[in-house]
Amino acid sequence: MPSSSIAAPAPLPNVTATLETRKTIRVLAIGSSSTYGVGASSGSKNYPAQLTDILEKALRGINVEIINRGVSGEVAKTTAERLRVEVALTHPDLVLWQLGTNDALARVPVEEFENTVTSTIEWLKENKIDVVLVGLQYTSRFARDDNYAAIRDALRKIAAQQNILYVRRFEAMRYISALRNAPPMVSGDDLHLNDLGYHCMAEHIAHAVIANLFVRRFRPPTN
Repeated sequence: MPSSSIAAPAPLPNVTATLETRKTIRVLAIGSSSTYGVGASSGSKNYPAQLTDILEKALRGINVEIINRGVSGEVAKTTAERLRVEVALTHPDLVLWQLGTNDALARVPVEEFENTVTSTIEWLKENKIDVVLVGLQYTSRFARDDNYAAIRDALRKIAAQQNILYVRRFEAMRYISALRNAPPMVSGDDLHLNDLGYHCMAEHIAHAVIANLFVRRFRPPTN
């Protein structure tokens, strides 16, 4: 799948600046059940745990500390309120905010969702913290749900307006699920991911972060 289909590119200026002075990236992973790891066989198989391993192998010499603060069932407004406290406690360089699925299922008004997410992103920027939005889960149950589509469109719009990295999880997972003989990535409830699904999610996020951080950082200047 093309990289441009997995994530919308955007700079990570604060993480880049951090790596100029030290060798540790502190990441706050926040969101709902897909961050907590519902459906995973153990705590070591949720996406933040698997992402830690992938990033540390790819970014040799860089320590990656990912703090998992996922809470099942949260909508963006609840997470946004909690995020400010978590930022004060953990002092991250980067926030990975997985969101959208519960808002779509709860029929949260799109304008309310947009306002919540936008104001939170602006607050993070003011505090010199980069943010990556991680979009909705894909399952066949909700592939044609109008609320799903509206929240997905809102996330694309917010990411473009704010010039931040957005991982298109729905599109990436839909692409994989359509492949012939693709193994199941969703657990028995047909909503939450299994271990393989979380591994794919971690790989998508890692690919997006590495591409936008290091490719931009070390790209030679043009004449």
